[in-house]
Amino acid sequence: MSDHPTMLRAGTAAPDFTLHSTPDQTVSLSEFRGRPVILAFYPADWSPVCGDQMALYNEVLPEFHKYGAELIGISVDGAWCHAAFSQARHLRFPLLADFEPKGETSRAYGVYRTHDGQSERALFVIDGEGVIRWSYCSPVGINPGADGILEALEAMHPDKAVAR
Repeated sequence: MSDHPTMLRAGTAAPDFTLHSTPDQTVSLSEFRGRPVILAFYPADWSPVCGDQMALYNEVLPEFHKYGAELIGISVDGAWCHAAFSQARHLRFPLLADFEPKGETSRAYGVYRTHDGQSERALFVIDGEGVIRWSYCSPVGINPGADGILEALEAMHPDKAVAR
C-alpha cells in the first residue's frame, strides 16, 4: 500500500454513496451488499493511463467475477463524458460520476486531490459486509494493474483462488 495519509485503510467501513451511472440513473454502493466490490478511483476519462487501466480491468473482468466481485470505476468526470468513454472503450462495468458535489465520494474515501480537482488513482476491495479489505493508491501516472485486486479477492475467498 502506498503512503497516502487520508486514504481509508483495510478494516474501515466503506462509506455508502449514490452516484450517476448515466444522466438519469444512479448506483449506490449499498446495492451490492452481500458480494465483494472493487472501487477503482481514477483521475479522468480519456487520459492515456486511465484508458489503459480501464481497458485492462475490462479484460480481466471475468477473473473478478469468479470471486463474485463487481467492479465500479469512479472519477470526477460527468455522466455524459463517462458514457462516451465507456462506449469508445467497450467497457462492461459501470463508471460513476463523482461530479456534483465534485469529489464528494473521493473525499469520503480520502482520495480527492484538492490541488487539481481530481481523484487519486486508488483501489479498494470491499467485502460483502461493506468493510474495506484492501486499499492501494498508485502514482497518478502509473497503471496499478490488477494483481493487487486479485490477491485481495483470493485472500477473501481462498477456495476460489485462480492460478495466474
